[in-house]
Amino acid sequence: MAAQSQYEELARQLSAIGAVKRGLSRVLPADCPAGPAVVLMLLDRFGEMRMSKLAEMLDIDMSVTSRHVAHVADRGWVDRTPDPLDRRSRLLSINTHGKELLRQVSERYTEALAHCLSDWSDDDVGRLNELLARLRASFGDTRCRALPLQGASTTRTPSQR
Repeated sequence: MAAQSQYEELARQLSAIGAVKRGLSRVLPADCPAGPAVVLMLLDRFGEMRMSKLAEMLDIDMSVTSRHVAHVADRGWVDRTPDPLDRRSRLLSINTHGKELLRQVSERYTEALAHCLSDWSDDDVGRLNELLARLRASFGDTRCRALPLQGASTTRTPSQR
């Protein structure tokens, strides 16, 4: 296990990631902020789904999800069709306009990352990708379990090691 000082530095570095995310959000089209862009990405990647599933995947409140969906729907980037299993619900799917916008967003993000990391080696970028994926996996599905509170015991049982 790493030293406490390393976890403290990691906490500082992760807090600073907000500046990186804000910088990347500046390359997005003016009418497509980060939240709606993520909605499009999820619909493209996972296909048609109900808004409740989208909210779960975004790990945000249904009202915020509803605003993001209204944003992308009002701009014609998604289609809403009646759910054949429950006519009161709608299924959301990305359409060709949304896919084109998502292609542009992806291209802009990729170009911004390539520019900002131009002095990084391919191995460095690959290692960062590996470590970020590992970090995300270590947290698992944080919606389903509480993280330890400050001052709570962090002793692991043998099965957790």
